[in-house]
Amino acid sequence: MNAPVVQWQLVAANPDELVKFYRELFGWSISTKNAMGYRQVTTGDGGINGGVWPSPPGGHSFVQLFVGVPDVAGAVARATELGATVIVPPTTLPDGDTMAVLKDPGGVTFGVVRHST
Repeated sequence: MNAPVVQWQLVAANPDELVKFYRELFGWSISTKNAMGYRQVTTGDGGINGGVWPSPPGGHSFVQLFVGVPDVAGAVARATELGATVIVPPTTLPDGDTMAVLKDPGGVTFGVVRHST
C-alpha cells in the first residue's frame, strides 16, 4: 500500500499565537478560508503543508502526522486489529475529505486521510 505522510497538524492551546510565530519565523502562509475556519498552513515549494487546530480545554500541544490512504475505514479497521484505538472515527469533513484520528499502541496519535481532490 502506498501511504505517504501528506500533511501535519499542530494541536495547540493557543493556535493563533503559534500561527503568528511560524509565519514570522519561516514566512509560512496561513489561511482560514474554509468551511471549518481551520488554520491551513502552506510551507512552501516542496514542503508538506499542514494546519493548526485548538487543543481541547486543559489539553496539551502536540504534532500529528496525517497519512494518505485510499480507504479511511479500512485503514482504521486494520489499525485497530494491530492494537490502535480510535479517537475520532472516520468522518467526512465539509470540504469532502474523509479523516480519522487514532492512537498507536505506543500512545502516539496520528491521522489517516483521503483527500476529495
